[in-house]
Amino acid sequence: MQDLQEDLINVETALTLDGLFHERHRRSPQATAYRYYDAAVPGWVDLSWQDMAARVARWRAALAAEGLEAGERAAIRLRNSVGWVCFDQAVLGEGLVSVPLYTEDRPDNIAYILKDAAVRLLLLQNLAQWRKLAPALADNEMLHRIIIRDTPEPPEMAAALAEDARLRFIVDWLPERALPRPRRAGQTHALASIVYTSGTTGRPKGVMLSHYNILSVAHAVLASIDVYPQDLFLSFLPLSHTLERTAGYYLPMMAGAAVAHARSVALLADDLVQIKPTVLIAVPRIFERLYSRVLDRLEAQPRLVRGLFRAAVATGWRDFLYRQGRAMWGPDLLFNPLLRRRVGEQVTARLGGNLRYAVSGGAPLSCRVARTFIGLGLEILQGYGLTETAPVISVNLPGNNDPASVGAPLRGIEVRIGDHQELLVKTPGAMLGYWNNHAATADLIDPEGWLHTGDQARIEAGRLYITGRLKDILVMSNGEKIPPADMEEAICYDQLFDQALVVGEGQPCLGAVLVVNPERWFGFAKELGLDPYVPEHLHHQRLQKKVLARVQAQLGAFPGFARVRRVILTLEPWTVDNDLLTPTLKLRRNRLLERFDAQIAHMFAASAVQG
Repeated sequence: MQDLQEDLINVETALTLDGLFHERHRRSPQATAYRYYDAAVPGWVDLSWQDMAARVARWRAALAAEGLEAGERAAIRLRNSVGWVCFDQAVLGEGLVSVPLYTEDRPDNIAYILKDAAVRLLLLQNLAQWRKLAPALADNEMLHRIIIRDTPEPPEMAAALAEDARLRFIVDWLPERALPRPRRAGQTHALASIVYTSGTTGRPKGVMLSHYNILSVAHAVLASIDVYPQDLFLSFLPLSHTLERTAGYYLPMMAGAAVAHARSVALLADDLVQIKPTVLIAVPRIFERLYSRVLDRLEAQPRLVRGLFRAAVATGWRDFLYRQGRAMWGPDLLFNPLLRRRVGEQVTARLGGNLRYAVSGGAPLSCRVARTFIGLGLEILQGYGLTETAPVISVNLPGNNDPASVGAPLRGIEVRIGDHQELLVKTPGAMLGYWNNHAATADLIDPEGWLHTGDQARIEAGRLYITGRLKDILVMSNGEKIPPADMEEAICYDQLFDQALVVGEGQPCLGAVLVVNPERWFGFAKELGLDPYVPEHLHHQRLQKKVLARVQAQLGAFPGFARVRRVILTLEPWTVDNDLLTPTLKLRRNRLLERFDAQIAHMFAASAVQG
């Protein structure tokens, strides 16, 4: 492979994120930059850096015509696409500040962000997005222009333009061609983007990230993990997510690698097989879903096939530990190549069959899931970080990978353990502060410059191990402290349960609110002689007893006091739309506790009566 250092762009050369794009175009004009699916072909189409430069020039010309001043904010709410990259680079190239938005976020949340950041220009995917959002923007006088990416039929387009004078469609707003605009002489420590956190406990806060914050983190990752110009990333985690933006967009640009934009999450399985990426960045939920599918298929296989699968995982895991220097060689490792071909490659082929490694971040990755995929031949590197740190703080490395940890801190990052085992960090990626929120900034970064992560951790042999979350600890009436997220993750390994909320603050025992998988509910209810169409049967004593047994089976590794004694069952999923999940799919615990307040109170009252 081409020497990875030969084409690597450093922070000093790039200076800014738009400077990074200019330098990549200068160095590699004919190399493949992006790959996207064109339904008109139909098929996948490649764009070179020269092609991208011509497109960005058009976007910059259109933005310049709006007359916005340097430092003003422009927001984007698109699916991952070449258009997302072009708009982002045009915004940065004109000295504006980008505000990425989640496509699946609620209109009231979007409206709050647009007003809080005083956004002047907004790019939306389609007219449907605008019509859902428009009522919430009735009193927003700062928003100067709304651009619609997809062009509807002419009658609908004409009607939309009559609705609001600020609307423009991309077909009219974007010039057919434009002369390249000069590289901006920007400041590396200037504000580049305001990224709003998902707000699990209240309104989201705007994280101010500089060009240097993001560039320094991307470069530090590349100093630890090899990325080659021949690599191909598959981008499907939303670009509004800082992990995808830093590691799946700017980092490949820095290394000269190409990026393919997935068509949708629904088509992700097909895209993986067609694109055959070499690097994948994902959140644990993606690996958990694939893990569940593998187990589902395995259930229908003969005993011999199930045995081979377990042997392949066990032997592959031992081989992994041996190659890491953490286990002795044994004769069973002689069977690993055969088991890898017969079993492992059947699974990894569903991910394209060409992955060198996959990176997992954004939430804890279960050791059970990691061990299974690593045993089958897919190296998963778990990392850790925060939006406020742009985002990566640490990551495991190929050849030095402990899936129970989140790896070693990146070069240039200091870590220490503070009061209550809280992880504190000093990093070049540390945000400039929260937008319009000095008090929250002071709460996060102390006078000595240490950023308080809110996560509890320990440090062993240079690696970080995240052990809990300060604000997510349940304290029972007997003084025992419970990390509910770990228990919720364990419960959901039973495929009967899609989502779980463990409760019990101030109580003598624990309870759980569980979302039952609707597909499995019918078969499970009928096995117990219950009518799945009768909602009241979710509370049937026979059903509750069986569910508790399954929950306890998943919690066997937890201490005796960490036992769920009562459950509340529901078939209604928790989603972004019903405001029970954040756009990054984290539980809004306070909202869930409010939603189920009466049922939880009744559950614990009944538990007290029964002793």
